[in-house]
Amino acid sequence: MTQTRRILLVAVAACVQTLVVNADNNDCTFQPNCDYGKGSRSHGAASTQDECCSLCAARPGCASGVWDGSSCWFKTADQVKGGCQKNAAVKAACMVKNVKPVPPPPPPSPPPPPAPLPIVPPITPPACAPGDKPIQVFVMMGQSNMLGEGKKMGTTNGTLQFAVEQEGKYPYLWDKTTGNWSVSKTVRNVFVMGSGGVDAGITLFNNEFMTAAITTPQGPPGMGPKSKDTIGPELGIGFALGGYTSEPVMTLKSCIGDRALGWDLLPPNSTGFNYTDSSNKTWTYAGYHQSPEKWPAGTTPVPMSWVAGLQYDGDTQRAYYVLSNLSTFYPGAKCYKVAGFFWWQGDRDSRDMGLSGHYEINLANLIRKLRIQYGSPDAKFVTASLGQTVQGATDGGGLILDAMEAVANATKYPEFAGDVAAVYTHPLMHSPGSSGAHYGGDAETYMNVGWAMGQAMVKLLQGDKK
Repeated sequence: MTQTRRILLVAVAACVQTLVVNADNNDCTFQPNCDYGKGSRSHGAASTQDECCSLCAARPGCASGVWDGSSCWFKTADQVKGGCQKNAAVKAACMVKNVKPVPPPPPPSPPPPPAPLPIVPPITPPACAPGDKPIQVFVMMGQSNMLGEGKKMGTTNGTLQFAVEQEGKYPYLWDKTTGNWSVSKTVRNVFVMGSGGVDAGITLFNNEFMTAAITTPQGPPGMGPKSKDTIGPELGIGFALGGYTSEPVMTLKSCIGDRALGWDLLPPNSTGFNYTDSSNKTWTYAGYHQSPEKWPAGTTPVPMSWVAGLQYDGDTQRAYYVLSNLSTFYPGAKCYKVAGFFWWQGDRDSRDMGLSGHYEINLANLIRKLRIQYGSPDAKFVTASLGQTVQGATDGGGLILDAMEAVANATKYPEFAGDVAAVYTHPLMHSPGSSGAHYGGDAETYMNVGWAMGQAMVKLLQGDKK
């Protein structure tokens, strides 16, 4: 073989080892018997290595096309980084110089809107058989004011024990004959609590005839019984009612703390509204079963797991449970009538001027809805203001006080004439405090407010007998 022929063969071999062609304006470098990243399944038919190069160059994300003589196997840049793996079954691998970028994935589809929550239906109290007297039920609702944080036991001023033993106050709470806390013979005290809607669990705090003694309640299976060493207004309310009538009475408290009438406790049929704040920003507030609580007006709200009225639904359903198992909570009872409602609430709304400014509308709607909800169109309603709020105040608490006094005004609301009363509680505070701080745990404040609310209800009930 001549020297010239050897040089020619070496040159041809070099061309076979590395051949550059133009495929769809994309330079491809071919490497014989070279494979990358085993396991690729994406491929296309190709009769030549040039066709394989064109296919790879046109495919987003393809950095190399591995040609086996009939198919072009597409490899990504990550696979190519692993290096060439010699493979006799591979004719050539084309290396694409300008890799076409992979388009970003489409944005995820928004989740479907949650199914609408069911509305708790109204109930019809069962009819009493001839000779049976209905239990007079008084439903108690609200937030931490109604929940109650007044300390029962202790020898310091502000506890219930001190007020009764040392100051001689609230004599109806003490039985001198037995030397112990008195127990009502006719007034039953029931208190259930749960956080959220109709599916929330129920904690049972009270299920006994009204007494200041600390008890462990007994209830049906599934209820978590828990003793409570603090009071709300129920003792004052219960003994005021018991002093008025000898008929069987049940105070039925269903509530939890830190809830707003304009959000968590919003009754059905309540519509949303717009409010412009002090910085001239307008907000849309949620209507019943809407979410979130508020959002910038004109924008699309982003719902959260909690909706307007969820606590109303739950508190109502838990009260229903008690009424549907009446004899478990009032031994021997067979039928009932919801005679009235007690409402002590407002702290959460007072912290938002939009909610406090709309409180009157929401409160009037609440009264109407509760009467329908419990099948008692003539039920009485007593509300009480926040203890720290003085008449004439212009802050959120002042707006709520004004709203409560407005719905009790028969001239403004003739539909409520003789049926609604508002208790101004500021003069009833035993020591300085506020609703947000639970009145410092002062039991006398809770007793004073409870007795005043009970007497207001008695006055309304007496009005029906005139």
